[in-house]
Amino acid sequence: MSLFSVTFLILASTISLSLYTIYKNQSLLDQLILHPFKMNRDNSYYRMITSGFLHADLNHLIFNMLSFYFFAIHLEGFVGSFIFFLFYIVAIVISNIDSFLKNKNNPMYRSLGASGGVAAIIFSYIIFNPSTTLYLLFAIPIPGPLFAIGYLVYSTYASKAMNDNINHDAHIWGSITGIVFALVYDPTSISRLIDFVYGFF
Repeated sequence: MSLFSVTFLILASTISLSLYTIYKNQSLLDQLILHPFKMNRDNSYYRMITSGFLHADLNHLIFNMLSFYFFAIHLEGFVGSFIFFLFYIVAIVISNIDSFLKNKNNPMYRSLGASGGVAAIIFSYIIFNPSTTLYLLFAIPIPGPLFAIGYLVYSTYASKAMNDNINHDAHIWGSITGIVFALVYDPTSISRLIDFVYGFF
C-alpha cells in the first residue's frame, strides 16, 4: 500500500484521532461524536462525518480498521483514490442519517465508529467481486454474497429486537450505500453477481 494512498490516510487519521480521544481528550470526543439532540439545536452537522473517525475503545478500533484495510486497499485500486475518498465520506454520512432522524429529540443518544463506512466498502467489494470469500471471525469461510445476505438479515433483526448499544441501523444503511455505489459505478457487476449465484446453486 502506498504511503500516499487514501486508504492509508483514512487509516492513519482514524487510528490517531480515535486513540487521542480514547486516552487523552474525552472532551474532544464529546464535540465530535454523533449527538442528534445537540446537532438539531446547534447545527453541528459536521458530526455526521467526524463520528466516523472515532471509536469507543481499542477493540472497537482494531476490528473496524482491520476490516477497513483488507477491503479498502483493493477498492481504492479499482475505483481510484478520489472517487474512493468521496464514496467513503458519503457512506459515513448516509449511514448516520437514519440514526439522526430517529434520535434528534433523544438527549441520551450518541453514536460513533467507522462501521457504516466499513460496511459500505465491504458490500461494494462483494458486488464487484461476488466470488470472494469472507471469513467470519477471521476463521470461518463464507461466500461473499451469502455473507452479505446473512449480515443484512442479522442487522435488520438486531436493529429492531436488540438493545446492545450497537448502531445496527448504520450497518444497514452503509451496506445499502455500498451496493448502490457498486451497481451505479459498474452496472455490469450485476451480471457477474447473477452468474455467480446461478453457478453457486
